[in-house]
Amino acid sequence: MFYLNLAICFFAAILLTPLVKKLAFIIGATDKPNQRKVHSRIMPRLGGLAVFLSFIIGILILKPVGEYHLPIVIGSIIIICTGILDDVKEISPKLKLAGQVAAAAVIVIYGGLKVEFINLPFGGTINFGFLSIPLTMIWIIGITNAINLIDGLDGLAGGVSSIALFTIAGMSVVMANGYVTVMALIVAVSTVGFLFYNFHPAKIFMGDTGALFLGYMISVLSLLGYKNVTFISLVIPVIILGVPISDTFFAIIRRVVNKQPISAPDKSHLHHCLLRAGFTHRQTVLLIYAMAAVFGLSAFIFSQSTVWGSLIVILVLLVSIEIIVEKIGLVREDYKPLLKLMKGLKPINLRNR
Repeated sequence: MFYLNLAICFFAAILLTPLVKKLAFIIGATDKPNQRKVHSRIMPRLGGLAVFLSFIIGILILKPVGEYHLPIVIGSIIIICTGILDDVKEISPKLKLAGQVAAAAVIVIYGGLKVEFINLPFGGTINFGFLSIPLTMIWIIGITNAINLIDGLDGLAGGVSSIALFTIAGMSVVMANGYVTVMALIVAVSTVGFLFYNFHPAKIFMGDTGALFLGYMISVLSLLGYKNVTFISLVIPVIILGVPISDTFFAIIRRVVNKQPISAPDKSHLHHCLLRAGFTHRQTVLLIYAMAAVFGLSAFIFSQSTVWGSLIVILVLLVSIEIIVEKIGLVREDYKPLLKLMKGLKPINLRNR
C-alpha cells in the first residue's frame, strides 16, 4: 500500500506538470534566453509547483507523523510562495532572501529544529549555545541556494536533488527514522515524475519555485536524525550534498580570486565548465548525476566506517574534487596547484638505488 501511495505521487506530478505549464504562460512565469542561459527560446518556469502539489497530495495520503511536521509544511509553503513570486515577477535578491529566512525561521525558531552540539571524534564536545539557531538557519539557507545555483541545465537540479533525497531516504531506513524516509521518498518520486518533462530537451523549467522548494526540503530532512550527534555523523549530509555544496563553495572562491562580488552571476559553474570541455547538454547532466551518485555511495560507506576509515573517505573525496576542479577550470583556467604539484613529483628510479 505504501508503494502504491508513492506511485500516486509520481503520477500526480506527471499529470499536474502540463497544467502548471499552461498556468505559467497565463501568469507570465516564463524564462527568456540571454547570454548566461543555454536555452534559445522562451520557456515556462513554474514547474516546481507541480512537484509541490504532488508532495502535498503525498502527505495528505500517507499522513507522516513527526515532531517537526507542521513547521516543515508551513516553511515549505513560505518557500513555494517566494519561488512563485520570483518566477512571475523576478523579485530582488533581498526579498528572495527574506522569504528563505522566514521559511528557515519557522522550522528553527518555531519548530525548534537546531544543531545544539557535536561530539568530536577523538573526545570532547562543542556546544553551540546561542549560535545553534543562526548556524542551523545558515545551513538551511545555504543548501537552499546551493540547489538553486546548480539549476542551470535541463533536469540538472531535479536529478541531483532526487539522488540526494533517495540517499537520505536510504540512510534513514538504516537509522530506523520512518518519518524522514517517508518525507524524502514523497519529494523524490514527485521530482522524478516532473523530470519526464524537465529532462533534456525540457518542456518546462522547475524555476525558483522548484529549486527553492527542493533545496529547503533537502536541507531540513538532511538535518533530521543528524543533529546533536558526532562530528562524523554531521558530515554525512555534507557528503550527500557534495555536488551543490562544492559548486557553491568554488563559485565563492572563484569570485573572490577574480575580485568580483560574491553574488555576481557568471557562466563558470560546474555545468558551464563541462559544456566548455566539449560534453553535450545531456552528457553533462548525466555526468553530474554520476558525481551525485558517487557522493551518495560515499556517504553510505562513510557512515559504516571506523573513524580512521571515515577520514580516509573524506581525504579521497577532497583530493578527487580538487583534481576535477583544476581539470575543468572551475576556479579559473590557470588554477592548478595540485596538478602542478603532481606533475612536479618525479618518479623514483629503484634500479639506481
